[in-house]
Amino acid sequence: MEPEQILYRLKKALEKRVNQLAISVTSGGVDNMETYKYIIGQINALESVRQEISTLQHDKELNGKSGNVINLKRGLKDPPAK
Repeated sequence: MEPEQILYRLKKALEKRVNQLAISVTSGGVDNMETYKYIIGQINALESVRQEISTLQHDKELNGKSGNVINLKRGLKDPPAK
């Protein structure tokens, strides 16, 4: 399996779990403040992981793009006059 497929599936699983936890909070499935705080902590942790994956993917896309790279230290035989 390709790394991109793994990341896609992981992000989908994270999204599904966050939605399940959010539904349990909003539908009254929390019976005390301790459980509420625990679920909110899980949601925050999962969202943090999901954001980190997105950041890594974005960085990879930026690094993977081809473009013109100019090495300014090389190739200047006669520097411009001031």
